Amino acid sequence: MRLLLDTNILVPLLDNKLSTLPLAIRELFEMQVDDFYASAGSLWEMAIKARLGKLKLPCSEQRLPEAFQQFGLELLAISPVHATTPVDSWPRTDDPFDRLFLSICLAEKLLLVTVDRKLRDHPLAWRA
Repeated sequence: MRLLLDTNILVPLLDNKLSTLPLAIRELFEMQVDDFYASAGSLWEMAIKARLGKLKLPCSEQRLPEAFQQFGLELLAISPVHATTPVDSWPRTDDPFDRLFLSICLAEKLLLVTVDRKLRDHPLAWRA
């Protein structure tokens, strides 16, 4: 199973606050999963929110890639294919990062692990 972690999963992971996530997601980190991925889009989203004062990062923005790697996450760069892959059944969201993550999932054959109510039922979302 190949899984892309949404930013709303990565923030508690980096903050060492997995206990704030639903049980099924916490158990996922204990299972034998082939690959966990994070997108450079999450780095971008976290950096933007930190600069706006909406997110306190556990480390400097420059150290985020290293922090992701310490958790065994493979960091995916945003490619032209990711930016242009159309995804059917768009959720009703104005968040460009949601759309990017779903495009990445489709292009890379991943499932999105998220707690976002708008995305949890999407065909590309991971389900417990």
